[in-house]
Amino acid sequence: MILVTGGSGQLGSELRYLLDEKKIEYVAPSSKELNITDEKSVMQYVEKLRPSVIYHCAAYTAVDAAEDDGKELNYLVNNVGTVNMAKAAAKVDAIIIYISTDYVFDGNLTDGEYTVEAQTNPLNEYGKAKLAGEKAIQNFASKYYIIRTSWVFGQYGKNFVFTMQRLAKQHPKVTVVADQFGRPTWTRTLAEFMTYAVENHVDYGIYHLSNDNTCTWYDFASEILKDEDVVVEPLTSEQFPQKATRPAHSIMDLSKVKSTGFKIPTWQDALNEMLNRM
Repeated sequence: MILVTGGSGQLGSELRYLLDEKKIEYVAPSSKELNITDEKSVMQYVEKLRPSVIYHCAAYTAVDAAEDDGKELNYLVNNVGTVNMAKAAAKVDAIIIYISTDYVFDGNLTDGEYTVEAQTNPLNEYGKAKLAGEKAIQNFASKYYIIRTSWVFGQYGKNFVFTMQRLAKQHPKVTVVADQFGRPTWTRTLAEFMTYAVENHVDYGIYHLSNDNTCTWYDFASEILKDEDVVVEPLTSEQFPQKATRPAHSIMDLSKVKSTGFKIPTWQDALNEMLNRM
């Protein structure tokens, strides 16, 4: 049996639809049915279900709120919840897949790409909590995949694509940060690699998975709105202050994933396919 946490979220929803397509049975409990922050209930639930694989998609992702009002919940879900899931996975000898983030890096690497061995140094509370979750997986689980991703978008839930489309309908001009570089990630591509790793018995460890090619948020927005009657204008991070500091250059090296044989589409192709599906 397969267990999916966070099954109603942006990634969890994508993963569930993929598993349905593959005709693979799974259980995706709600947060009321499985409170990942309660160690005792997590252990009881997992020991009763005894899954062979746990796709741990549950996460707190309000990056700016995590700096103040959401700081405690961010830590509780992303760190404590992951500790509990890692311990439970080890207890029943399950494979656990944990989704991390490019925000574990400080973005000071302006030449080249972050490898899976690169030094971590998160700049914000969200990144710190997700890195703590990584360490929990490594400390308590023996069979694990830690998949760092970035700039996630998809057709389920709120994300940058829908925000840009909404703003384009409301304003003749949208302004977008043009000095932060990274790689967008379609939830479908991420879900496909998650299942690919398990089904193909890929070596356990840390992986970086985003769509191929790099861009700025401004480039991403321009592609999203290329057919809309709206002006997309670049601005600097200083002109668009946010509570949480974002890494300026968080391009992650994808070579480890590519070495497994998994084919990664470009973010442009991924975006177009997602929009066509919608």
